[in-house]
Amino acid sequence: MTSPLLPGTALVTGASSGIGAVYAEKLAQRGYDLVLVGRNAANLTLLAESLTAQTDRRVDVLVADLADSAGIAAVEARLRDDASLTLLVNNAGLAANGPLTEVAADALTDMLTVNVVALTRLAAAAGAAFSARKRGGIINLASAMAFLDTPRTAAYGASKAYVLNLTLSLDLELSPNGVQVQAVLPGYTRTPMIAGGANLPPEAVMETADLVDAALTGFDRRELVTIPSLEAVSAYDTWASARTALQPFLSLARPAARYAA
Repeated sequence: MTSPLLPGTALVTGASSGIGAVYAEKLAQRGYDLVLVGRNAANLTLLAESLTAQTDRRVDVLVADLADSAGIAAVEARLRDDASLTLLVNNAGLAANGPLTEVAADALTDMLTVNVVALTRLAAAAGAAFSARKRGGIINLASAMAFLDTPRTAAYGASKAYVLNLTLSLDLELSPNGVQVQAVLPGYTRTPMIAGGANLPPEAVMETADLVDAALTGFDRRELVTIPSLEAVSAYDTWASARTALQPFLSLARPAARYAA
């Protein structure tokens, strides 16, 4: 089944470079007008001018730092007040990698603010606006790290697991209102964020355009969770089924018999 969502205006966070910039390009080619959100005004302006010249779409720039409450509020206001918006691409993200006991507190706070707080507040604002109009879509960029346990990315991986769980529950809330939700879980992708990953095997790193093309195809097919490199969808289905099977046993009046003295 293909997505019924018709192009309107897409707001893309983290659009200054990397995955966000490619989403902007691909959506403009699909006929969307754009609102590009990011911290780098110069990069956003260059991208906006290029996309307008190439596609003749209207492209606005909204400079905002999503690690700052004022920046979050500015994007929330645009989502709330701009009736042309039909799609939110919640792409902005930060990494503060290293052993959790050694990561600088401010870097950790900024990462969690962008990856968790800002993403949630923007999803809430878009969800409310789109529900009122009975149409719209929200794409949340999570990460394959949501499924991985590593000693140097504990908080980053946890933030992306949060995005996955948020999206799963948000779908239950918003789909009855005509709002489509998708979580995208990239693996290593050739972006500035992994610029220092020269030792990564080439077969583990996806080109950004390939990632976004696959993610948008998943959106067209109304996938709730898109893992672009996963060939055997049954592997995800097995995980989801096991997760569901746990639910009847997660809250009972008595401890399990195995804990009896």
